[in-house]
Amino acid sequence: MSHVEITDANFRKEVLESEVPVVVDFWAPWCGHCRMLGPMIEELAEEFKGKVKVGKLNTDEYTEAASELQISAIPTVLFFKAGKLVDRSTGVRPKFELRSQIGRLL
Repeated sequence: MSHVEITDANFRKEVLESEVPVVVDFWAPWCGHCRMLGPMIEELAEEFKGKVKVGKLNTDEYTEAASELQISAIPTVLFFKAGKLVDRSTGVRPKFELRSQIGRLL
């Protein structure tokens, strides 16, 4: 597992105060599209290890951060740099698109 488990309790520390760019996958266990996206997120986490932090936030368990960030559909992937939201992707996207979005963080 190359990703960090993001919760409401650690969101500030792991995402907003991170010294490296952060990609957060908002998902839920019952979401079929989330399960399709999950392996791609893991592969990208491994590919960008050491350059970008990749986290997953279960929206069923942790609703506060998702609500504050106005996550209205899952899967949604948010891209943060220096604690600021700089990009987002909703739904299942090809891995090359997500890789390109991550590349823009660097």
